[in-house]
Amino acid sequence: MWTAAGSLAAWLWLLLCQGFFWRTDVRLPPRTDPEDWPPVCVVVPARDEAEVLPASLPSLLLQDYPGRAEVFLVDDGSSDGTGEMAHELARRHGGLPLTVTSPGEPPAGWTGKLWAVRHGIGLARARAPEYLLLTDADIAHAPDSLRQLVAAARTGGFDLVSQMARLRVASLWERLVVPAFVYFFAQLYPFRRIGVRGARTAAAAGGCVLLRTEAAERARIPDAIRQAVIDDVALARAVKGGGGHIWLGLAERVDSVRPYPRLHDLWRMVSRSAYAQLRHNPLLLTGTVAGLVLVYLVPPVALVAGLATGRTAAVVLGGLAWLVMTGTYVPMLRYYGQPLWLAPLLPFTAFLYLLMTVDSAVQHYRGRGAAWKGRTYARPDAVVGDET
Repeated sequence: MWTAAGSLAAWLWLLLCQGFFWRTDVRLPPRTDPEDWPPVCVVVPARDEAEVLPASLPSLLLQDYPGRAEVFLVDDGSSDGTGEMAHELARRHGGLPLTVTSPGEPPAGWTGKLWAVRHGIGLARARAPEYLLLTDADIAHAPDSLRQLVAAARTGGFDLVSQMARLRVASLWERLVVPAFVYFFAQLYPFRRIGVRGARTAAAAGGCVLLRTEAAERARIPDAIRQAVIDDVALARAVKGGGGHIWLGLAERVDSVRPYPRLHDLWRMVSRSAYAQLRHNPLLLTGTVAGLVLVYLVPPVALVAGLATGRTAAVVLGGLAWLVMTGTYVPMLRYYGQPLWLAPLLPFTAFLYLLMTVDSAVQHYRGRGAAWKGRTYARPDAVVGDET
């Protein structure tokens, strides 16, 4: 009964005091077209992405942007013909100028992605862009995406505008895990707080980040975060820590085309960075596991145990906590166009995330933490500064 009461209290606090994280109406802020469209360079780090490039790169090349824009695809040591595929797509589709380059293997102290981003930004600076669009190779943009991002940045005076790309949801496991991934992210980093000047909360979504070049130089991006495994959050903290004004919201027409059809694929996506999120701290890991149990697992267990033992208080408290949990998950399911019967299954999904987080710690201590596409970062140094 008492643990159920604690869980209900936690849910009431999350519902009312955690930046209304459960709402999904944080979209690109009001914007007006600038009189002069500033030059933009798009930087796309890519490692073994030949499979997804045909669905993503043409969307960048065919951007309907009134100003000067150029795309730099940085081939990060691919073995599947990523660079050749990019050249072929450019010949086939035309559009914005494309430069394909390769920086070689990253030196010690750099993650491969950030070394590629550094190389791309270095080439882009020769074009003197006002903004840099950092986007992943598996992200497809609507034709007016760049136009809307720049207009939002100019109108709101933002140094960083980021959109959480809509992830693919097709297989059963994607339906169970993907909407919850974004839900948990918003719970950790409430979008409404990120855009508030002076608020400590800072985060971005690495798939789509429009960054003012001046702000990047001021924050020493990406050198200041060169070891970050969770590079998007680290980038946002560095920019905000340097006095920049940042914004993050859900995307409407920016989509990830990368499939995660099996539980194994989703497990790897989460576990490779979960322990880095906890700063490789065993105490934080213990607290996180205890928190997940109290908040997500206690309500259904209390309800079932109360029904089995005839304890009405446990049934009522556990049921109310589960009801609040379910209600806060409904908006995210609607955003992803998923059936609402998935909402009561959130405790099961949270249990999967608990196991993924523990596995992330286990892999770290085995020296296999943050393994991704043939590279392993055994001791990634995640972020600049502290969160909330």
